[in-house]
Amino acid sequence: MNLYAALRDWIGQDPFFTLLEHAGTFAGAVSGVRLASVKRFDWFGAYVIGLVTALGGGTLRDVMLNIEPFWMANAGYVVTSFVAVVCISVFGRRFIDGQITWYIWDTLSISFFMVIGLEKALKYGKAWWCAIFMGVVTAVFGGVLRDISINTVPLIFRKEIYALACAAGGVVYLLLRLVGMDSRACATVCVVAIFIIRALAIRFHLGVPVLRGHNHFAHHKKKPAAQSR
Repeated sequence: MNLYAALRDWIGQDPFFTLLEHAGTFAGAVSGVRLASVKRFDWFGAYVIGLVTALGGGTLRDVMLNIEPFWMANAGYVVTSFVAVVCISVFGRRFIDGQITWYIWDTLSISFFMVIGLEKALKYGKAWWCAIFMGVVTAVFGGVLRDISINTVPLIFRKEIYALACAAGGVVYLLLRLVGMDSRACATVCVVAIFIIRALAIRFHLGVPVLRGHNHFAHHKKKPAAQSR
């Protein structure tokens, strides 16, 4: 295989969406490695967490679509995740310091993956609602695996606007496609919309209402024994 053919296979048929997917892989790996560094993981452990974060959602999406997982046909995604670990090791604090920095990388990751998952589902002829669902799965499932792996409650199960931001961006994408806008322009607007929704939610502490139930299975306090006279 010559260099041109190898480069063509790495880039794919549509350079825009392929580069978007690699950008999402890099951002997802950075967000995963950042949390792994907080937990004091070693290099290999951090790489595994970054890899799971970056590839987990797309893998589940492809399995549900009954196609070969995307990274199995292109080693570039595994390499991109490794580059993220190297960048964090070399540049350190610029990549992982501060909660806001992590939110930026995480939001970039989910917004890019939302577009990729939605577009891929549409490519395989799925209905609009299924495409949005596939986009959300692509965007958030890697983060679920990441949080479970580091023994943290997954972000999607907390009150933050996370998956809903992705779904809203997906609706925007489909509406723009419906009026005839170019797919690349739709993808750009979708990414910006998700980023704005997440930023507003963080800035103004917006979130989904928390379900507060009563624990009916708690042991009742034992009644004090009657004192004998």
